[in-house]
Amino acid sequence: MLHPHTKLQFISAEVGNGIVATHFIPKGTITWVQDQFDAVFNDEQIVQMSDMHKEILEVYAFKNNKGESVLCWDLAKYVNHSFRSNCLTTPYDFEIAIRDIHPGEELTDDYGYLNISRPFKGIDEKTKRKVVYPDDLLKYHTKWDKQIEKIFPLIKVVNQPLLEYMSINTLEKIDNINKGAAQLDSILNCYYNPTVPQAK
Repeated sequence: MLHPHTKLQFISAEVGNGIVATHFIPKGTITWVQDQFDAVFNDEQIVQMSDMHKEILEVYAFKNNKGESVLCWDLAKYVNHSFRSNCLTTPYDFEIAIRDIHPGEELTDDYGYLNISRPFKGIDEKTKRKVVYPDDLLKYHTKWDKQIEKIFPLIKVVNQPLLEYMSINTLEKIDNINKGAAQLDSILNCYYNPTVPQAK
């Protein structure tokens, strides 16, 4: 479920459509939650699909840490990549704004933590990174962990329209982390290693 104060908008000929904010979204806001409508497909299911459906998954889905393809049911599948993304995923099936997002500004993810299947060259944003690789989580998780840790306490401070779509278990984890009763897990927990057999 994508944050309600967003809309689909044409960004450019190079990237096509993307998601922009329709209202001010302060840092610490949960911008996306994996909910019960999101479709999750394992390898056995994907093998049975037509080539056309496989291509749709390749373009619009991401892989979780089990290697399953997650296809968002709403506009969240149109969130574009940025090496300077304003949203970051967490190991709790939700994403968070790591800085203020202003009306008309595009919401972006760093595809480096989405377990892509093959490298791709991103738009030049004057950053050292030019290419997104499948193992970027192994290289940059420490940096991303620090960004999430800094923002995480704001979850209970700012308005959160998506809280009602989160499980009780996740809400309890957030409370325990912010009370100091539990440690914030690393974003590295989101990593899928295709060379390691997954438990069934």
